[in-house]
Amino acid sequence: MKNIFHTLYIAIMTIIVICTTIYLAYQGYSFYHTPIEERFYHPHYNWFKSSGIYGQGLGVIGTLMIFFGVTIYIARKRYNFMVKYLRLKYLLEFHIFLCILGPILILFHTTFKFGGIVSIAFWSMVLVVLSGIVGRYIYIQIPRTIEGRELSLNEVKDLKIDLTTVLKTNFSLKDATIAMIKSITSDELSASSTYSVSSVRKALIKNKVPKRERRTILKMVKKEKSLSGKIARLQTMQKLLKYWHVIHLPFALIMLVIVIIHVIVTLTLGYKWIF
Repeated sequence: MKNIFHTLYIAIMTIIVICTTIYLAYQGYSFYHTPIEERFYHPHYNWFKSSGIYGQGLGVIGTLMIFFGVTIYIARKRYNFMVKYLRLKYLLEFHIFLCILGPILILFHTTFKFGGIVSIAFWSMVLVVLSGIVGRYIYIQIPRTIEGRELSLNEVKDLKIDLTTVLKTNFSLKDATIAMIKSITSDELSASSTYSVSSVRKALIKNKVPKRERRTILKMVKKEKSLSGKIARLQTMQKLLKYWHVIHLPFALIMLVIVIIHVIVTLTLGYKWIF
């Protein structure tokens, strides 16, 4: 049930990002498609330009999304802000959602015209988004508690059960089938095993194991195989996550500094949007 909710949660945010992008592209297509030197003569120039109510609004909202997404995630992860109400797993997805949607709004705010110091902020933002997607992949490879706390190698190993003993005690399986299962769920042998879960399924059917028992066995095999894979990858992924921070954080800081300078300059020149 929780996995279904998590999948639905991600799906809704993905749909919002896609629909927003399509809507913005559709609304301003004629303006964005117009050559830069001719945009001044576009009938909706004052609306779509970067300093227009619509154009500047996209920049303001997009920037606020990014700042909120970063702030709430850091506050929860490092300072345990609202730890009882905000699960890190879901907050990470929300952080990624805001930090993808926000840059998309900022992209339309620029009207696809990059230059000067702002271009450095934009490409830093692009690199932050791309590295963030890579970081999420690395992050989900590391086993965690339901609250989102990273598990140690020993804690992950403790999640495994003595599958061989369970199978011998509760099910009447042949030694060959048990050996096959052991070969694909063992920490040392799973990566090089010539067997698969499909092989186990065929062996169970061949040995006429009842359907209900077959499902239970296959469920345990899949779980143990998954844990074995995570144990094998855990230390590698933890190292990759440390290296990832070296790439992700500097670009995020560069983007932050330039955005702050951009906002100060904009306010100094009198562009105050609707305020």
